[in-house]
Amino acid sequence: MSMEDYTKHPLYGIWQNVRARCYNPKNPAYSFYGGRGILMCAEWRNDFDVFVRDVGERPAGTSLDRWPDNDGPYAPGNVRWATKKQQQRNLRN
Repeated sequence: MSMEDYTKHPLYGIWQNVRARCYNPKNPAYSFYGGRGILMCAEWRNDFDVFVRDVGERPAGTSLDRWPDNDGPYAPGNVRWATKKQQQRNLRN
């Protein structure tokens, strides 16, 4: 897949935003993610195709949520597509 094809993919912006929150200290949300140790697994960080394969298509009205461990990484087994209501229940104290 070409870079242009990637940028048109509906999950590309999500992938880029997660990486920025976890690894870019200049990102406004970094202190809530990378700054407190929330990372993205290496397979996803380095390979958009693997990320897409593992998270699947985004259902309408959902966003990517770290669950069941809100303090854990963005990684297989710890993410889901969640509704706003589900996201609200998964906030850290």
